[in-house]
Parts: sequence; C-alpha cells; structure tokens
Amino acid sequence: MRKMKRKAAFGLALLGIAVLGLAVHAGSVATERLSEGTEPVATKVTIDNFSFSPQEITVVPGTTITWVNHDDVPHTVVSNDKRFKSKALDTDDSFSFTFKDAGTYEYYCSLHPRMTAKVTVK
Repeated sequence: MRKMKRKAAFGLALLGIAVLGLAVHAGSVATERLSEGTEPVATKVTIDNFSFSPQEITVVPGTTITWVNHDDVPHTVVSNDKRFKSKALDTDDSFSFTFKDAGTYEYYCSLHPRMTAKVTVK
C-alpha cells in the first residue's frame, strides 16, 4: 500500500513539474513574440468616472486604439503634441487613432485637463 502511495505521489510530482515547465515555456514564447514585434491588435480604452482606463498602455506600431466614453458627460482625447484630437465625445461615442510610429504619446481630456493617460508604442 505504501509503495502505491509513493508511486502516486511521485507521479503527481512529475505531472506538476511538467505543467510548470509548460507554463514557463508558454510565458517565454509570449515574451519572445512580443520582443520580435507582434501583429497590431485593436485595443479599447474606456472613459468612465472622469478617467481613462487603462491609464497607461503599451502597443506595437500599427495598433489602432479606440476610446469609448461611458461617462454621462462629454470628454475629448487630445495628445499633448496635437498628433491626434477627438471631437467632444458624448455618452457611448468613440474615437479611434492608429499609432504608426514608436514613441510615447501622452494625452488628456481638454474639457477636464486633470484626466491624463499615456500610450507607449514599441
């Protein structure tokens, strides 16, 4: 009986090591793909409760970000360097911009200047 328990415990330990190895491998593959430059993926930023979410985001060149206003008041999306600027977005309105060049893009709501956020393109 003890031998069976030991074999079962040993088998479970090996299974755990194998699963851990796969998880580590999967993580390294995802990191490698990101460092090689992944395909651009459409990304959404939500405007709600007088804030942008996520407040900081990193994307690859060619990514289109769409901002959607879920607040009950209008907001804008304006880059500090004026590379992009939305009209006033009412509730459920959206604005999209495609980031073609690498760099850091800080932006804000011109109606509520304390609302700030940042896009990093790598």
